[in-house]
Amino acid sequence: MDDKPAAESLIPSFKFDRVLNQDQAGRRIVLYGSVSNQPAILLLERAPFPQSESYLSPLPSKLSTLKNLGANDIYFWYLASSPTPIPSSNSDDYPDLKINLIYPCTEQHLKKYSKQGVRMVTETAEVYRENVRPYMESKRAEGRLNWVYNIIEGKTEVEDVIFRTPLGSTGDEGFLLLPDLNWDRKTMSSLHLLGLVERRDIWSLRDLRKKHVRWLKDMRERLVGVTVESYRDKGVERDQLKLYVHYQPTYYHFHIHIVHVALEAGATQATGKAIGLESIIETLEHMDGDEEAGMDRLEMHYTVGEASELWTGIFEPLRRLGNGTASLLQ
Repeated sequence: MDDKPAAESLIPSFKFDRVLNQDQAGRRIVLYGSVSNQPAILLLERAPFPQSESYLSPLPSKLSTLKNLGANDIYFWYLASSPTPIPSSNSDDYPDLKINLIYPCTEQHLKKYSKQGVRMVTETAEVYRENVRPYMESKRAEGRLNWVYNIIEGKTEVEDVIFRTPLGSTGDEGFLLLPDLNWDRKTMSSLHLLGLVERRDIWSLRDLRKKHVRWLKDMRERLVGVTVESYRDKGVERDQLKLYVHYQPTYYHFHIHIVHVALEAGATQATGKAIGLESIIETLEHMDGDEEAGMDRLEMHYTVGEASELWTGIFEPLRRLGNGTASLLQ
């Protein structure tokens, strides 16, 4: 939806049904409900504190419901409520919530955002070839990548794109850079960008081969260079960035995450989810075989939710047959 006033009107229309999950030490809550009688998911997250002096200077004296919880020597701890925002001509001054809306949401969204157990699984080359690859293909065939292609083709989110190569002008080298939806677009220490490649033949890191090493190195240099150039005036430098990919990814079109090294390492950067781009390049460079040798020959270990189709449709049945491994993570 390109009409911002219309998009903003959706939030007050959200009708709460139940809490799906609360995570990130209680800083994020996921609600299920409806908008215009269609199912919707609302994600509410505490936004970073503003750093302006006009906000911070009066803050201690403006706190409400201040209550001391205890004291010991020079240490004191409290609970309090933030002050009522001061009216301002700039409505973007002090937002204290970051909100994501998925509307209308699907059953898969509901499974993804609901509280659930997590399993560590082992995906052998055979399991990938016989089970996971066909699963990826089925998801791509369902039209789930249309929103990605719309971005790449310049049909949507045009104003969000930070940089792009002219569409179709550089063949397999084409890419664009835009903010990740989880970044507030202000706090540099939590900088999170996505590098979307134009090419459609690479679905995940499993499709990467030795012949792609030069491409990956060039892509890394260009993504880092564009990011630094875009945020140099905010103090971002090359050695303050790290690049990684997810396995399993949320969607099967190859993309690279570019984040600030100070970004709090939550579940999306954890072992079992994020794999450093440099590590992938290094693995490919030292892999035996010709230029067609690739990541599809490796054994991968990663986490999946118990409600996900990967668990219910692939790894849980394999475990029952004794052909796969999994352990419950609380």
